[in-house]
Amino acid sequence: MRIKAVVSILTLVSLGFTSYLAIANQTPASKPPPIPQVPLVSEQPMQGVPPARNSQVTMHNFRDYPLNQWAFQNIGAPLNTVVIPRQGNIADLPGPSQSQLGDKLFTTATGQQQSFDQIFESNYGDGVAIIKGGQLLHERYFHSFNAHAQHIWFSMSKSLASSAFGLLVEQGKVSLDKSPADYIPELKGSGFERVTIQQLLDHATSLDFKETYTDITSDFALYYVPALNMGWLPGARDVQPNNSEIYGVHDFLSRFIKADPKREPGDNFDYNSSNADVLGWLIARLSGQPFQDFIQQNIWAKLGAEHDATIAVDRAYMPAVTGGMNSTLRDAARFGMMIRDSGKFNGQQIIPRKWVEATLDVSDQLK
Repeated sequence: MRIKAVVSILTLVSLGFTSYLAIANQTPASKPPPIPQVPLVSEQPMQGVPPARNSQVTMHNFRDYPLNQWAFQNIGAPLNTVVIPRQGNIADLPGPSQSQLGDKLFTTATGQQQSFDQIFESNYGDGVAIIKGGQLLHERYFHSFNAHAQHIWFSMSKSLASSAFGLLVEQGKVSLDKSPADYIPELKGSGFERVTIQQLLDHATSLDFKETYTDITSDFALYYVPALNMGWLPGARDVQPNNSEIYGVHDFLSRFIKADPKREPGDNFDYNSSNADVLGWLIARLSGQPFQDFIQQNIWAKLGAEHDATIAVDRAYMPAVTGGMNSTLRDAARFGMMIRDSGKFNGQQIIPRKWVEATLDVSDQLK
């Protein structure tokens, strides 16, 4: 079993803080001007020129509703990103020019009749593409999203990494029975040393690290998210490589995560985003390329993507493999169509067929 192709929405509770305005050329004896009192959050993000204070999207609040509606379509504003360029001819997406699927009525849990598009929009969906039989049946955009705008994939990024890893397996560069630490010596002594790469792919690593989204005092919120450079902590963006124990996500993976002494690897399924970041590290180490370059050369360039993609990076400019990918909806659909056709798309076998079929085989699911 491999890391499955799952789309998930990650919501974290941001840490609260008070910011103070530093006034240039102000003498110590002078009284500082009062801080403007504004509502905590505006109903609409990024309103005005310049944006009103309570509508401003920052690294601290970009996950909070309603600011996340703008942030998830403009992730390069609050976060650092690098580009994954498109290349070559654009692959067609065959499908009807007009779709009636969005008008199909459903009965909601409250007994109301709503169309598919109404349900999707009212539940804060930004875009939807439905594919069947190799055809794009339905495509809609909501909340200012459009066909040329990027949207963050969050944990669908894991499926991209898992697919790319299959190429290295096919090339004989890695054995699934070995430990990640056999290829990345920096992981010796960490919780990843005792696991196999197969267990890494299966989310069966039995780590002493819990992915807790709602507890702002958890290790996940205090260390992992800032290490990814996808969450705010006081002073976190000001640290330098020579004065920080955890500067990037690779420091976190190798120095912080330990094994759970009460469990053995393979005992059970335990979703943990750090597994995907180790997978991305393996891809870079084994290929000799930055993760984003490997993805561009081996997947994005071959998909016939219509637009460039981007991926969020940490302070060391290493990609957030677990959830930092961004693309247009149609290019995400191209990736999905490739998976649907067992790794083949745009007239070529991009990902090994056997690897994709093994990924989609749920017969050996861990409990």
